[in-house]
Amino acid sequence: MYKIILDSCGELTDEMKADGRFVNVPLTLEIDDEQIVDDETFDQASFIKKVAESPNAPKSACPSPEAFMKEMECDADNVYVVTLSAELSGSYNSACLGKDLFHEENSEKNVHIFNSKSASIGETLIALKIAECENAGMSFEEVIAKVDEYIEGQHTFFVLETLETFRKSGRLSGLKAVIADTLNIKPVMGSTETGYIQQLAKGRGMNMAIEKMTKCLMDVTTNCEDKILAISHCNCPERALSLKKKMESIANFKEIFIVDMRGVSTMYANDGGVIMVV
Repeated sequence: MYKIILDSCGELTDEMKADGRFVNVPLTLEIDDEQIVDDETFDQASFIKKVAESPNAPKSACPSPEAFMKEMECDADNVYVVTLSAELSGSYNSACLGKDLFHEENSEKNVHIFNSKSASIGETLIALKIAECENAGMSFEEVIAKVDEYIEGQHTFFVLETLETFRKSGRLSGLKAVIADTLNIKPVMGSTETGYIQQLAKGRGMNMAIEKMTKCLMDVTTNCEDKILAISHCNCPERALSLKKKMESIANFKEIFIVDMRGVSTMYANDGGVIMVV
């Protein structure tokens, strides 16, 4: 038996939710001193409205070590945890501490923490890879080695409709944000090897930016027929579906699926943002 724990930045598909071996541990979001738990009660439309109306940047707080530890207390022989990139959140360190606390009383239990070096559906794909390896009958150590290899070869890309959250949080100057909005420039962002964020390209308008994002993805992707491509979106299902159809027309992926963003991804992507991971 195995169990896979993700922090709430990792969106679960309907199939994963029904499976029972995948669970989320929620982060907490904060906007203007209001705390919002990123669980099934998260109201995306309400949150988007609050963020847009506030002059302040939204914040997030990672789950406590105890929250991770509680989910480790189960009947599964092998427990795996997948967290947000350690470069972007304290979630990984919190999960590691939760594991240490758990092992003080359960030293024989197999528990491993994966730093996704990604976010959102990057975590989702890693969780699916873990399940694939477990279902293939691999040992605990073999699963870890295979999934670590998978993480090293994973690539995350995203395009944002607006840079407001980055501007409010001080990660982008107000002048740059104003110029980008005025000229309708959309940056194409991607993950670095260590799991940080870098700008890869930019396009005038969303369509051009998405076109460049797909090129960035295809430039680093081989053997598409063996890979799953995941797309997540923030309140723009038509855009996500259009992107899925575009990718189907240019490459023969093993599978392409779409999920709605949870709270943490929504906080950074804002209304209209899309993420692709392969």
